[in-house]
Amino acid sequence: KDASPRLLLCADVQAGRAVVAGLADGLSVTGFDEVFAAETGSPGAGRVDETPGPLQDSSLVTIIYTSGTSGDSKGVCLNVANVTHMIGCTTERLNQLIGAASRPDQVFHYLPFNFAGSWILLLSCLARESVLALSTDLARLAEEIPRAAPDYFLNVPTLLERVRRGVEEKIAKQNAVIRWLYARAASAWAHGRAASGRALDGWWLLLGRVLIFRTIRARFGPNLRAIICGSAPLAPETQEFFLMLGIPVLQVYGLTETTAICTMDDPRRPPEPGCVGPAVSGTEMRVGENEEILVRGPHIFPGYWKRPEETARVFLDGWFRTGDQGEVNAGGNWRITGRIKNLIVLNSGHNVAPEPIEEKVLQLLPGAQQSVLVGNGRGYLCMLVTGAVGESAVQTVLDSLNPGLPHYRQVRGFLVIPEPFTSESGLLTVNGKLRRDAIYARFAREIEALYEKTRMESEPK
Repeated sequence: KDASPRLLLCADVQAGRAVVAGLADGLSVTGFDEVFAAETGSPGAGRVDETPGPLQDSSLVTIIYTSGTSGDSKGVCLNVANVTHMIGCTTERLNQLIGAASRPDQVFHYLPFNFAGSWILLLSCLARESVLALSTDLARLAEEIPRAAPDYFLNVPTLLERVRRGVEEKIAKQNAVIRWLYARAASAWAHGRAASGRALDGWWLLLGRVLIFRTIRARFGPNLRAIICGSAPLAPETQEFFLMLGIPVLQVYGLTETTAICTMDDPRRPPEPGCVGPAVSGTEMRVGENEEILVRGPHIFPGYWKRPEETARVFLDGWFRTGDQGEVNAGGNWRITGRIKNLIVLNSGHNVAPEPIEEKVLQLLPGAQQSVLVGNGRGYLCMLVTGAVGESAVQTVLDSLNPGLPHYRQVRGFLVIPEPFTSESGLLTVNGKLRRDAIYARFAREIEALYEKTRMESEPK
């Protein structure tokens, strides 16, 4: 309804009728078979000139709707200049990754194309004449990826962290020799990364690669050069895990409003875990007020569809306000530290970015699916944790984490919710991001009871 399209394409006639039923009266539904039959039956009749008309840089190419983590989805308008520039950027990075190839790139893809990153990947594959294998069933990814034998593929942190946990759980069930060798090899890798190598580390690492790591790596096919990862923060430990296997994970940072990408790891250099790489060609980035990342360049969108006031609010003197907080190091690599709208403001006046604490808890707590900090306007932080975890395990993690944090960032209470949040329940977006406002509203009573419980426990008896 917001986009007001002239034409809707649906998977089948029944789906088309279902969509039309919720829209204005008087719309017709025509099947592709009817269209093709009419064209075959009367060649030339009613045909239009198929030659594409000229486009200007400002010509609208697409409207992609945001995931709406904190409100209504907004239609992001992208034009010819945005898309043309971004395909040039992705082609540059992919050329750096693949080098002089004797065959077309082989690419595997399983994410929806209504995400800006997926859509840009599709256009980049078409521009590079790549072979793009599309997943038919998410439940069969483990079977499909080695069959597709990709050179690279786009991924999200959730899947990579699931792979890492799965490998570690499987190793834990192996015999003592395999467990011991894996631990030795992983320790040798960590020593090497910390430049504190020991005498036999090279041998342990070689044995680990030959006897264990090579088998794990084979699950991704024989051609894999790298995995490209975006949409959410990736735990540094997970990126290190894949590097240990010999699989670089190239992180990407961007928003729909930036035509998907602002930064991307340079494939010619080892990625820096915890960072999302340097800015891509033509992109200017700086840190503004409240550590907000500001971006400028030819890939910045012209505005939101039919929302001029909201468009004006996200621009500051020609710079796009990302709403993300970050910092850049001496090597030019950016690190995302939080999201401004997610900041928790305690009644002491302290501001707390929830993401680093939430991510650390998930790293330390096997079986946990999501963690959500709460505490706006309160005196201290509490946390909701979902998944198959016990209260004692959560308490152990918090007991190890809290001493290393400032007092106002320590988590004083928690609630375990066995059922993970899903997009179907309205608590996650379709690409897996937390709908914090919806979570706070859904569990308002439980949060209130949690604070009452922790208050009573802290009172002197």
